Amino acid sequence: MFLKGKTAIVTGSTSGIGLAYARALAAEGAAVTINGFGDADAIERARTELEATSGAPARYDAADMTKPEQIAAMVEATAAAQGGVDILINNAGIQHVARIEDFPGEKMEAIIAINLTSAWYAMQAVVPLMKKAGWGRIISTASAHSLVASPNKSAYVMAKHGLVGLTKTIALETAANGVTVNCISPGYVWTPLVEAQIPDTMASRGLTREQVMNDVLLAAQPTKEFVTPEQVAALALFLCRDEAASMTGANLSMDGGWTAA
Repeated sequence: MFLKGKTAIVTGSTSGIGLAYARALAAEGAAVTINGFGDADAIERARTELEATSGAPARYDAADMTKPEQIAAMVEATAAAQGGVDILINNAGIQHVARIEDFPGEKMEAIIAINLTSAWYAMQAVVPLMKKAGWGRIISTASAHSLVASPNKSAYVMAKHGLVGLTKTIALETAANGVTVNCISPGYVWTPLVEAQIPDTMASRGLTREQVMNDVLLAAQPTKEFVTPEQVAALALFLCRDEAASMTGANLSMDGGWTAA
């Protein structure tokens, strides 16, 4: 358990990739704060499971990632309870699919707020703690869409490209402080977020569910397989190791070959 004694915050972690991150960190002994929305009983089961796995306290924080003051309060509460914050994984995200002329402005603003701006506020809150400790790991879930674009996803692509720029900047600002800052850019991972965008894609492109799955979602991935949440979490876990101390400012692709061309 190489993370015993470390404390982690994972945003957007009540399901999907985020919960896989939390489980991987807990399996290595980290005290984990999870965050997100969902069924209260399911969230409590997840929290209890993480605590049993890690042997360390696990917390749930309902901070709204569109509210900077709630993000700061989550970091403050975690640090107060655990004596610091050693690992931050920015994973909260939402999606909306539409042509730009049909894209509601409020949807665009929500995507930017949750997928990008929330990471900025979370980093702002944890960086002083990590600098003081002389050790930290910040990891953000970007996307293959941080490197390439797809039609009808203007806000999401904009947010993910921005997240990479933010990562590089904060990596430089913390390079001499024992803190690393990296992105993981998966291709399509089978999660509730991906499943939820299928109806919108069906409507916007006039396709069946099967056509969206095979001809849209997996069309760009040469492996023709979805990335799994556990694969993404395993890469994040490696980035937390001392062996990854020289990896900072990187955008690491895990996309079944999507961006190889």
